[in-house]
Amino acid sequence: MSEDFLDLSEPDFEAPPIFSDQDERRMHVRAYNYWASLLRGREFPSVTDLDPASLDDFGPHSILLDFTEDRENPRLRYIGTLLREECGLSSADIALDHVPSRSLVSRLTDHFFEIIANRAPIGFEAEFVSQRGNNTLYRGILMPLSSDDDSIDFIYGVINWKELAGAEFEAQLAFEAHEAEGEEPVVASKVEAGVVELEPGDLAGRLAVARANAAAVHTADQRSRAALYRALGNAYDFHLASEEDPAGFTALLAEAGLKVQARAPLTAVAKLVFGADYDKTRLTEFASALGAAVRAGIPAGGFIAFVVSAEGGLKGLVQRERAAKAKSAAVTKTTETVRTRLRATEPLAHIDMQSDEEFVLLVAKKSESGGIDVLEAVPHTQNLLEVALKRLAAR
Repeated sequence: MSEDFLDLSEPDFEAPPIFSDQDERRMHVRAYNYWASLLRGREFPSVTDLDPASLDDFGPHSILLDFTEDRENPRLRYIGTLLREECGLSSADIALDHVPSRSLVSRLTDHFFEIIANRAPIGFEAEFVSQRGNNTLYRGILMPLSSDDDSIDFIYGVINWKELAGAEFEAQLAFEAHEAEGEEPVVASKVEAGVVELEPGDLAGRLAVARANAAAVHTADQRSRAALYRALGNAYDFHLASEEDPAGFTALLAEAGLKVQARAPLTAVAKLVFGADYDKTRLTEFASALGAAVRAGIPAGGFIAFVVSAEGGLKGLVQRERAAKAKSAAVTKTTETVRTRLRATEPLAHIDMQSDEEFVLLVAKKSESGGIDVLEAVPHTQNLLEVALKRLAAR
């Protein structure tokens, strides 16, 4: 899983700014503010000024790496209580290579080489599957420290996380990890945060929200599946709304210079939301995923849960939808062959009955004379007719 990185370096080793307002609610920013407060005009804070055990706020979420003995395999001199519990570690003083590979500490320490190379704090956020098999959203920061005011021989890291399982994961996929910290709702202009939540009043409003969240997929750098699933969920809800407002949908298509293709009707929806110049392969995949939800009768707001619970996730969903469409196309071709044959077939009898349809299903019964008496025409239902034609094709 790729991750987002935030380079917090400042030129000329000037004291970095202290963040405030809503950023104060983020643990990793509070940790950064603490690190900045220890600089005192130096390039790096002194490790002797750090006492993580005394930091009730983020101390239990933190680690201290010591590179003085081994640059390749540093030693963890401090591991916060919550992180030790998450990793199943009994000791707070171990070598890095003894850290479980699928633990939060391993995710936090994966980036220590970047700290040494950049000589500045680095923030990151991503998701992974934990040792317990739960999807885990996390945000962290690594900050350089020094024992001689020159070399980086210690690194202090802080990480915050949320483990999700089952239905909770399905719901959480609708939000980015940073929303779990309780930030204020995002307004329409703040697409950069990765999510736009509005109450659209009409079809054009729904499309605006869907486009905004689709734009976040471009900028998220594959931060997580959440951004993509949310955008597709918006696109699906837009499609359902467009069926209730066909005139509005036609107007939006005309404005975008798009047309609906009978063989791939949902491609137009994908183009409206993600942009007509978006990667064509991806647009086709998105349209297939939307089509799968339509075929399954998923209600508005249910797309994210649908794709998360699907075997193989989005890829599996797309593959099965393509197979279903191929099978449907083959059946359609077969029933068209039957229609062609029936058109050329001499009638067994003629009945004086009016119908607007080319082919009609009739109900008949065996007569006492041994023939068949036609009683009534079945009201036209395309599905019933298709079933009858398939039966004829199978003879």
